[in-house]
Amino acid sequence: MTLCNGVEHDINDPLRGGQATCMRVIAGKAKGRRLKPVPGTGTRPITDRAKSALFSIIGTDVIDARFLDLFAGTGGVGIEALSRGAGEAVFVEQDHAALRTIRENLVHTGLAEGGRVERGDVFGFLARPPVPFDYVYVAPPQYQGLWARAMRLLDRQPDWLSEDGWVIAQIHPREYEALSLERLREFDQRSYGSVMLCFYERVGD
Repeated sequence: MTLCNGVEHDINDPLRGGQATCMRVIAGKAKGRRLKPVPGTGTRPITDRAKSALFSIIGTDVIDARFLDLFAGTGGVGIEALSRGAGEAVFVEQDHAALRTIRENLVHTGLAEGGRVERGDVFGFLARPPVPFDYVYVAPPQYQGLWARAMRLLDRQPDWLSEDGWVIAQIHPREYEALSLERLREFDQRSYGSVMLCFYERVGD
């Protein structure tokens, strides 16, 4: 067991990928601030190792970027982006407990001003007229095919991405499949234990 925010969590729980659920902001304005987890096992928190690697790949391009965090869970990825200088992060989530956790984490980190929380279904959100983001992060619950469904919807609506924008899907390696997409192209993938990150960019018109 490990203690996080006053609650014991089993680091051997296979749903957690053998990782402690105690999450924190790794760098930037809110460095070191602990993030509250969402109660239960319905969300997919990213490990600190994978999150650190992700933002090392993005680098300084995160500064002033618009970041869309889909299936936002704790809000940890979008909050990390804000801490590192993103101009705006939009969090889309429909679970009531997760929505409450995102709002609390934004307040606790002092980053609420740059964040906007959208309550609702991700697929309904993506059916709206698109507004471009520099980064779209997709991390749905595991083993339900939701990541592939979201990727196909983004492929049909590529204007959710700016011209040089990326979609980043966070999945378990066992979930991976090569997707047949027309307007998005996978250009990289990285694995960090139970976390795989798949990177997509727009195909030139």
